[in-house]
Amino acid sequence: MEEKFKNLPLRSGVGIVVLNKNNKVFVAKRIDNPRNFWQMPQGGVDDGEDFLSAAYRELEEETSIKNVELISELDGLITYNLPDRLLGVIWKGKYKGQIQKWFLMRYLGNDNEINIKTKKPEFLDWKWVDLKEITTLVVDFKLHVYKEVQEKVEKLLVNRP
Repeated sequence: MEEKFKNLPLRSGVGIVVLNKNNKVFVAKRIDNPRNFWQMPQGGVDDGEDFLSAAYRELEEETSIKNVELISELDGLITYNLPDRLLGVIWKGKYKGQIQKWFLMRYLGNDNEINIKTKKPEFLDWKWVDLKEITTLVVDFKLHVYKEVQEKVEKLLVNRP
């Protein structure tokens, strides 16, 4: 990491693991990286906003999904740093990475309620995948985040349907 970026703060963010009734995970392909990388809904926390409110807001802004129930807040916070090629580019260059709180939610609606063609679209496409697949789809610098999220969700699902 270049010296000028070392002292940048981390952006406070949230991530949401959305499960359908078959315990498949919602993932979407980003517009700004149309190669074969997929991610779960995630985004920043606004000033004065708590993590859970941010999670619901981001989920709706990115996917139009509102019909969810909270299963669990995942323990701890997970941090990732941007790769050098994205430092100074993403988030108007104000952050070196993100520190995230993740939530596990159950989608109660039908697939036709999901709409990624939002006011400010972030995604080109979306699909449901097995939980074990999320680490094979994610961009390299978020791999450790998805591995940790995957492990935490697997433990939670063992103890509930």
